[in-house]
Amino acid sequence: MARRSIGIWTVLIALQLGVELVLGSGRALGQQPRKDEPAVQAEQRKLKETEKRLREEREKAAEAKKKETSLLAELEEIDRRLTDKQRELARLDARIQRAQADVLALRGEIQKLEGSRAGQEGLLARRLRTIYKINAQGGALPVLLSDEDPATRAAVIRQLGSLAALDARLIQEYRVTSERLGDRKQREEARQNELATLRADVTREQAEVDRDAGRRRTLLARVRDERAYHERMVGELTEASRRLEAFIHELQARQKRLARVPPPRVPGEAPPGIGFAGARGRLPWPTDGRIVAAYGAQVHPRFGTRTFRSGVDIEASEGMDVGAVWSGHVVYTGWFKGYGNLVILDHAHDYYTLYAHMADIQVKEGDDVRQGQRIGTVGDTGSLEGPRLYFEVRYQGKPQDPAEWLRQRG
Repeated sequence: MARRSIGIWTVLIALQLGVELVLGSGRALGQQPRKDEPAVQAEQRKLKETEKRLREEREKAAEAKKKETSLLAELEEIDRRLTDKQRELARLDARIQRAQADVLALRGEIQKLEGSRAGQEGLLARRLRTIYKINAQGGALPVLLSDEDPATRAAVIRQLGSLAALDARLIQEYRVTSERLGDRKQREEARQNELATLRADVTREQAEVDRDAGRRRTLLARVRDERAYHERMVGELTEASRRLEAFIHELQARQKRLARVPPPRVPGEAPPGIGFAGARGRLPWPTDGRIVAAYGAQVHPRFGTRTFRSGVDIEASEGMDVGAVWSGHVVYTGWFKGYGNLVILDHAHDYYTLYAHMADIQVKEGDDVRQGQRIGTVGDTGSLEGPRLYFEVRYQGKPQDPAEWLRQRG
């Protein structure tokens, strides 16, 4: 019996201590239990509130992650907007030139019409003086009412009729000239107003181009100067390179499924049976320039990050021609993240060449191109270092060193 009493007291003391610990923890967290609320329910309520706050924080973190833009995506957005704005500026410049030419032509017409009208005004002024003199001498009515013979009167009437017809024609010509002059002046004014609007549009578009270009420069400066940004960009470029390699494997598989016949050989190329594989060391350069970033493993001189470059960067002036190094089939044209405007050519037998960072593309998918044919121009789309052409040679999807394929320069 005594043992039973001791066991009951032990349980009661333990329960009391547990309640005090629970109440103490609640007070420590600043959450006082309600007077009419048991301790266990207070703890359950506190747990639910904690879980609710945790869910809210997770949702906020997920929303922030969703809104976070990658550096390549931000660079791509700026590049696309710059490309669109530059095209719009070119379109506006063309319209301005046409409007200026129209204004010059209209001014030439206005000068001629003003000269014609001045001559017509002189003729009309002389006619009016003649009519005034005739009227001052009594006019034509005394002649018509005189006793002159009918033949004389008829001759006078014919003469007066001819003069009246001449006067009417002069007046009509003067009216037509004045109307044409007024029309040309209205058209010139309209074109001048259009010119003013176009120039205002150019100013606005140029301001937006300058702003976006400034954002691009700031972003690239941070990539070059801040380790965190640099490492983020390296990671994203590495991922972009993996995506490109996977994409080329997909293209290769697709081309094999299509069982495409290689394009016909053009004069001056390697004889049949040799093809692209026999052109190692003899390919023409895709553009005039020099290699400023070589193929292979790279170590950043400042941050020590290691990357692998699957192609070469050829430094060249923006707008220079980019030519196909060998005849082939265009299997891709468009924007590719990390590479900007990209063209991929299939040269048969699992050989491909890639041309990236181009300003514009002048071929389309499905085209057959010959060696040396212009396929676009040098630009800086997707580039971190300014205008240049990124060039790759791939065999069975794997990159080759382009320097071993291009002909040596003296």
